[in-house]
Amino acid sequence: MDLSYGSEAEGFREEVARFLAESWPLQGAEAELPRGEQEALFRARAIEAGYLYRSIPRRYGGSEQAPDVLKAQVIREEFRKKRAPREALGIGTIMLVPTLLERGAEWQKERFVRPTLMGEIQWCQGYSEPGSGSDLASLKTRGERVGDEWVINGQKIWTSDAHLADYMFALIRTEPDASKHAGISYLLIDMKQPGIEVRPLRQMTGGVDFNEVFFDDARTPKDWIVGERGEGWNVSRTTLKHERNTIGSAQQTRMQFQGLVFLAKSTRRGGRPAIEDDEIRQRLLTLEGYVKAHQYSGYRQLTKDARGEDAGPVGKMMKLLSTNIGQEVAKLAMDLIGDEGLLSGGGAGMGKMPPGNQMWVGQYMYSLGIAIAGGTANIQRNVIAERGLGLPRDAEADRSAGR
Repeated sequence: MDLSYGSEAEGFREEVARFLAESWPLQGAEAELPRGEQEALFRARAIEAGYLYRSIPRRYGGSEQAPDVLKAQVIREEFRKKRAPREALGIGTIMLVPTLLERGAEWQKERFVRPTLMGEIQWCQGYSEPGSGSDLASLKTRGERVGDEWVINGQKIWTSDAHLADYMFALIRTEPDASKHAGISYLLIDMKQPGIEVRPLRQMTGGVDFNEVFFDDARTPKDWIVGERGEGWNVSRTTLKHERNTIGSAQQTRMQFQGLVFLAKSTRRGGRPAIEDDEIRQRLLTLEGYVKAHQYSGYRQLTKDARGEDAGPVGKMMKLLSTNIGQEVAKLAMDLIGDEGLLSGGGAGMGKMPPGNQMWVGQYMYSLGIAIAGGTANIQRNVIAERGLGLPRDAEADRSAGR
C-alpha cells in the first residue's frame, strides 16, 4: 500500500506552502482590517493564484483549474495547517453552486454563482415538509403557473438559516396529476417578499438554526426553475450528492476523536486521568478503529477519484460512517463529563459549565440531528444495500408501495 501522493503532488505542496507563508496571516496595515475583510482579501488572492474554487470557471468567480483531486487534497491539507481561510462554507456554496454548474441555465450561473461564493447572498434549502421527511417525494407544497410567474402555497420545515437567507432553492409540486417523483420542480425563490413567513424553531441546544417557512401566494419568475418542469427530483439528487460528500468528511471525524482523547486525558475518574481507566481505554481503542477505517476508506475513495473511477459502495458509505462515529464520540464524551452533561442546552446551568464541556453537550445534541441531514441513516443503509451492493429491496418497502 502506497499512501504517498507522488512527486508531482508533493512538488505542488511546496508551491502551496510558499504561497501561504507569503500570504497568510496578512501583514502590515492589512492585518488591522476586520477579520471578515481579511478573509475576503486573502480568498481573492487565493482564487487568483488558482487555489480556491478550482472547479468553477473564472467568469463565475472561480479559478478555473483543470480537475485534479490530489492537488485539491493537498490544498485542503496545507490550508488547514496554516488555519488559512478556505472556500466559504454555507448551503449556497456547498450545495446550490455545484447544482447550478451542472444543471442551471447560463443566466442563473451568471447571476447567482459569484455573489454566492463571495458571501454576498445567502441561501436556504426548502426540501422537508411536516408530512414529507424521508419520503421527500410525497411533498405537498404547490406551485402553479400564472402568467410569467409561479405562485407558491404550502409549508417547509427544518429549514436551516431561513431567517437569514436571501433566497431559497426548493422542491415544489408543479404537476399535481403526475406521479409523485415526476411532478416536482426545482425552483429558486426570493425570501424577501410578501407571502413568505419564517418562524424560527427553538432547539434543545438553545439555539435557533431551523425554521418553519410558510408560503401564501408567494411568487417567483417562471424561468427561476433549475432543469425542466417536473425534473426537480433528478436535480435534487445532484444537490444531495454534494451535501452528503460534505457531511462524510473523514477529517472531521478524526478531529472529533482527537478532541475526545484530550478530554479523556484532562478528565479525572477515581482520582486519576480517565484515559487510564480500562473501560475508557477500551472504548477509545474501539472508536479509533472506526476512525482509522473511515480515514482509509477516504484514501480509497481519493484513489478512485484520482483514477477517474467510480468509488462504488465506499462513496455511499462515507456519510453514514461519519455520523455514526460522531454519535459514538459524543456518547463517550458525555460519559466522561458525567452529571454536568445533564444540564439542558441553553439553560441557566450551561453558563456554569467549563467551555469545553459546553461544547461537548452541544456536540452530543448536534450528533442526533446530523444523522438526518442529507438523508436519514436508515435511508442511507437502504441506498448502500440496494444501489451499492445490489441487494433486493426491503420486503416491507415493496408492500408499502403496493407491489
